[in-house]
Amino acid sequence: MARLKVLSALDSAKTQYYHFKAIIIAGMGLFTDAYDLFSITLIIKMLGRIYYSDHTDRIHQVKPVVASTLVAVALLGTAIGQIVFGRLGDLKGRRRVYGFALLLMVLGSLASGFSICTTRSCVLTSLGFFRFLLGLGIGGDYPLSSTIMSEFANKRTRGSFIAAVFSMQGFGILASATVTMVVCSIFRRASKPSSPHDAPAEADVAWRLILMIGSVPAAMTYYWRMMMPETARYTALVEQNVLQAAKDMEKVLDVSISQIAEENPLPPAPHAYPLFSWEFLRRHGRDLFACSSTWFLLDIVFYSQVLFQSEIYKRYLKDKEKVDIYEEAFHLARVQAIIAVCSTIPGYYFSVYFIDRVGRVKIQMMGFFFMALAFFAIGIPYYSYWTTENNDDNKGFMVLYGLAFFFANFGPNTTTFIVPAELFPARFRSTCHGISGAVGKVGAIIGSVGFLWASHKRKRKDILMQLE
Repeated sequence: MARLKVLSALDSAKTQYYHFKAIIIAGMGLFTDAYDLFSITLIIKMLGRIYYSDHTDRIHQVKPVVASTLVAVALLGTAIGQIVFGRLGDLKGRRRVYGFALLLMVLGSLASGFSICTTRSCVLTSLGFFRFLLGLGIGGDYPLSSTIMSEFANKRTRGSFIAAVFSMQGFGILASATVTMVVCSIFRRASKPSSPHDAPAEADVAWRLILMIGSVPAAMTYYWRMMMPETARYTALVEQNVLQAAKDMEKVLDVSISQIAEENPLPPAPHAYPLFSWEFLRRHGRDLFACSSTWFLLDIVFYSQVLFQSEIYKRYLKDKEKVDIYEEAFHLARVQAIIAVCSTIPGYYFSVYFIDRVGRVKIQMMGFFFMALAFFAIGIPYYSYWTTENNDDNKGFMVLYGLAFFFANFGPNTTTFIVPAELFPARFRSTCHGISGAVGKVGAIIGSVGFLWASHKRKRKDILMQLE
């Protein structure tokens, strides 16, 4: 069967304005995803001081079971959203469900900030519910953004374009830290806490404002998402409407319809095999397992180290007993911003530059290898070397930690997002991407909740040893 002209034209198209516009439109979704998912670790510190205060000289924290629930519930929503919206993207079309996923993100961000009531149990329960709703929207954005970008891109620079979309995550992490620093600085000057143990009433507004600002980037791109045409690959290969695909492509790319319209279009034909049939598993089962398992292994480590950075580098921060609620959040956000600028964002853009030059598999293997080296160097001698008094200010720890972040993003964190969008046929593409990502988020839940409980258990053991 001869290759369709519209698909050949897409693969060979020159890089032009619409490609960059699509990167921004799709990328702002990933920006919002990262902002919302990674701001919660900063917010949890503030919630502990606001809602667990007993008006004594002790600094309280959110209980581990509550903190782990707030983290896990958003990741669970993300996993469900990836499966549901991924499948809908193949059944109903990418564009039709793309806007709905974005609306869920906007509503989830705004509602998380409003979180009904002011009592502890009511606020935390409603926050957990709205973060689940937010997770559904974030989950929907993953498979749809990657699939849409892969189907609009040309063959030569497809990897770089998808990596550029994903790189907006780095700026989302940086933005969450920056907004936290700005908001905390403004509120601290306005309310002027009397002591480190004082949690002003205005602090209850500050954390809500930080979360609600996360809805702004998503809301700004809604109109442009609705104006995007359906991808020509989906229209031609899944809906089998080649003429409409040519018309849609003519709207966005610099090409005449006469060059891409078929002279004798073939009538629609039934698809050869359905999803999860034996034939599907024979052709794509191994690839789906490979994408899912690598994403699972990555997210166990990646989300635990990102969401709970403060537990890892807390010895580089001021004693929480000597700083007020705004200063603690500010210092945490500052270190998070430094790591984002020095290692996270550069890692993404190394991937953008090298992905089509070196290849996906080589970059993924290299990233896993150097991540393993960095974590072995950190983890094996952690208590015998890195946390001893002689190395309390050792900069080597932060260098290794930064390198682990760099090679996560110049490695499997980026490639696991790209590969499923290229590996599977158009009629299964967003479904398989969603399944792979959902398995990854199960790993993220295991890693983040497991790390939180492990660090809390260690903290209790240290306290008991001091009492003895």
